[in-house]
Amino acid sequence: MSKKSDMAPHAADKRVDIGRALKDAGLTALLSFALFLPLIGFLTVQDFSNTLVLTTRWPLLFSIVAVIGIGRLAYALFLAPWLAARAHRPAAPPAAWRAVAGRWFVPFAIGFVVVYPPLVIYTAGWGGAVKWLDNFGIQILIYVMLGWGLNIVVGLAGLLDLGYVAFYAVGAYSYALFAKEFGLSFWILLPIAGVLASFWGILLGFPVLRLRGDYLAIVTLAFGEIIRIVLINFVDLTNGYAGISGIPRPTFFGIPFTANEDGFAAVFGLEFSPVYRTIFLYYLILALALLTAFVTVRLRRLPVGRAWEALREDEIACRSLGINTTNTKLTAFAIGAMFAGFAGSFFAARQGFISPDSFTFMESASIVAIVVLGGMGSQIGVAIAAIAMIGGTEIMRELDFLKVIFGATFDPTQYRMLLFGFAMVLIMIWKPRGLISTRDPSVFLKERKTISSDLVGEGRG
Repeated sequence: MSKKSDMAPHAADKRVDIGRALKDAGLTALLSFALFLPLIGFLTVQDFSNTLVLTTRWPLLFSIVAVIGIGRLAYALFLAPWLAARAHRPAAPPAAWRAVAGRWFVPFAIGFVVVYPPLVIYTAGWGGAVKWLDNFGIQILIYVMLGWGLNIVVGLAGLLDLGYVAFYAVGAYSYALFAKEFGLSFWILLPIAGVLASFWGILLGFPVLRLRGDYLAIVTLAFGEIIRIVLINFVDLTNGYAGISGIPRPTFFGIPFTANEDGFAAVFGLEFSPVYRTIFLYYLILALALLTAFVTVRLRRLPVGRAWEALREDEIACRSLGINTTNTKLTAFAIGAMFAGFAGSFFAARQGFISPDSFTFMESASIVAIVVLGGMGSQIGVAIAAIAMIGGTEIMRELDFLKVIFGATFDPTQYRMLLFGFAMVLIMIWKPRGLISTRDPSVFLKERKTISSDLVGEGRG
């Protein structure tokens, strides 16, 4: 009798109320229609007389509403019962293939990114390789490096930083100004940009020593906006909205990548091609990203790294153990900002032009989203999230077949933030602690065991 009574609640949980699911899907579709009507349903365009004319995009609007409604219905009918049943299911031991994949994934990934330029040149040719190396390879690696730098502050130390793009801007403007005014090379200015960004990270760290949670996030957000406003209004130094152009490019041990007789192609007896510069920049940002990962992994095993993790788990307990939380927070901000400065100097050298528009809050939001989606504290998860988010944006530019469905004026890149938000909702439902929710302990006794996300509090570990 007791077995039947125990099984009854589980059987009731498996039954799905179809009427309630339909009602929920209908309300969701209605809400999405009201939300997207002014954003997508209406569009203002200029006619031949430069007059704004209000047009409509009903097929696109109803298509999006239908997809949202059907998705909500599928969630209520299939995904929600599966998640409920999964919650009652006892934890199973990890599969053997996961251990094998985890052992070989990192060496395979490093080998792939090293041979990526030759593979692209072999498949796309010299003419089409620039796009795949620059838009996908270099752009993704920049955000991988930024994500790993922010992961020190957010993932390891547990300090929510919404103004991380400020250090990115400090590195970029430091390189641009020193290179143009004093003619210093990239290799000299790279560490200088990192040191200056680290200095500003310490300046940010002092006012927020007693803050945590939402208040810390608000102050760091304000710091990022202050730096952007200074870049806009300090016209004599930064040139304001016009930005800084003509920034010197990095050279290959003093050999420029130009078409002149002293250029890279002429010195090595090669036919001039812009691919050589792109390949050089790719391996340069790859080396900087791998340096960031290596330093982060090594620091995590040192006392300062264990202090970061103790601060993340419980600040009060961290103080009771005699750890200096002031120095711990300042080191996290300083080291994370240093790597952002490195990435900023590379960004300025790669672009040859920078302006305050490149360092808005949306950049900080994207980097934070990469860290959260990948799994706070996970190097591999951050890299995967950066590939998915930044690479997904670039792939959208290639989806020209969608114009046949939604019209010639349809631009998929305009909806990237909508897709990012949708992806974050799915991740929060499926993997609340990110793609990689397990943690490898920095120190262990006798045997290393992976820490499951179920053993730590929500939002920690």
